[in-house]
Amino acid sequence: MIDAASFTAHLRSLVGDNAVLTEEPLAAHTTFRIGGPAQWLVRPRTEDEVAAVVDACREAGVPLRILGAGSNVLAPDEGLPGVTLKLADNFAAVEVLPGGLMRAQAGATNEAVAAAARDAGLAGYEFACGIPGTIGGAAIMNAGAYEGQFSDVAVEVRCLTVEGESVTLTAPEAAWGYRTSRMMHEGMVVLSATLQLRPDASEAIAARMADLTQRREEKQPLEMPSAGSTFKRPEGYFAGKLIQDAGLQGFSVGDAQVSTKHAGFVVNTGNATAADVLGLIAEVQARVLADSGVALEPEVRLWS
Repeated sequence: MIDAASFTAHLRSLVGDNAVLTEEPLAAHTTFRIGGPAQWLVRPRTEDEVAAVVDACREAGVPLRILGAGSNVLAPDEGLPGVTLKLADNFAAVEVLPGGLMRAQAGATNEAVAAAARDAGLAGYEFACGIPGTIGGAAIMNAGAYEGQFSDVAVEVRCLTVEGESVTLTAPEAAWGYRTSRMMHEGMVVLSATLQLRPDASEAIAARMADLTQRREEKQPLEMPSAGSTFKRPEGYFAGKLIQDAGLQGFSVGDAQVSTKHAGFVVNTGNATAADVLGLIAEVQARVLADSGVALEPEVRLWS
């Protein structure tokens, strides 16, 4: 068994004392505002630091999870053993390159990347301006909204393999699909992504972003803690419509509730636990299956 004090000291030698938190509540780092303590929460600043922490965990047999902005995650009430590597805040640089290209570190938020593109007069990432989360999460999940998705604009992704090797995957190699990717299936750590955008007037880009933001605010329960869309879209259906048709809008388990504003969202109305959310998800799945014959699959990543 690993000595926790020694491993803590080792992590701090790799990334600095202030970048390693012990027994840190994950509720403070997820948009659901749910989750018990991470044994170690580590916030690297550079690719070398990310690689060093990944190597340290692999060599010591310590469990490792990657967290961005925590916007698509349900963390367990009892917390998580091992290292939660938070690639946000400290690891969020965005760079405009020649030829309409942009490169963003994994921790850059979609909102920040969309804003940087707008300011540079580059169009194509407006669809993501309101998607909560980071570039790393968008790459892993092939995030999408309003007829756009990450794979539409991404040309390459820089990653670490589970063996700690740095690789750059082209778009075909990333094997994006609906809310999936090669990086997800192979457990890679996304370090950065390069996007190919197109020139346009900043004012026109800003107008499209404002329109999408207004539409999102009108339809989605952004004022309440959630993890975004709870379920993937079943082929030929809309999850929210199926849930609404099953009479579940407003249905609650504890403080977890099917949003009264948009049935595709589960929200935390106060002090919801992960157990509440899991119970609600299971009940929604069972009742939608009974009502429509459609099996709903969670889009939210259920950590355990």
